Amino acid sequence: MSSFDDPHFFVSGNLALNFIGTLIGRRDERRDMVRTPAALADWIRASGLLDSAPECDDATVRAAVELREAAYRLARAVMSGEALVDADRRRINTVARGPIPDTALRPDGTVQRTGDAARALAAVARSAVELFGDPERGRIKECGREGCTRLYLDTSRGAARRWCDMAVCGNRAKSAAFRARHAELS
Repeated sequence: MSSFDDPHFFVSGNLALNFIGTLIGRRDERRDMVRTPAALADWIRASGLLDSAPECDDATVRAAVELREAAYRLARAVMSGEALVDADRRRINTVARGPIPDTALRPDGTVQRTGDAARALAAVARSAVELFGDPERGRIKECGREGCTRLYLDTSRGAARRWCDMAVCGNRAKSAAFRARHAELS
């Protein structure tokens, strides 16, 4: 499995965008990286929302997918300057109103994060609310590599970033362009 296919590929620069990225290849070979309770629980732990994987069931997965897809549709609307769909906006707002994970400072100076899956999803929804309501929302982009549909927050100078991740998609795009140029010369 390449790092691009890894559900723990956190390169989007925002928690909500990273969660949206758990559905890979939206236009062709759709691969849902949180399609099972175990996969969702593992993503929540790996994202740093909680210190340990929470209990998840099929209903939790359905709620998470509904949140992810509402956030994706809102992100696309923000990117295209279209009006936000009320049903998606309401879903995000409803989930965002829930309690978020509890945090505590441990004696060793590290942060402890506890809670359940619903609290983790509330934190994802709050991230989406803050991103889509921020003036920086204009920096949300889709990866420029053909086939990659990952969204990311472009914080580069001049907003010139073209790929979700230079090491994966940028490298693949540059290699493909190199091969195409050399094929024309042959």
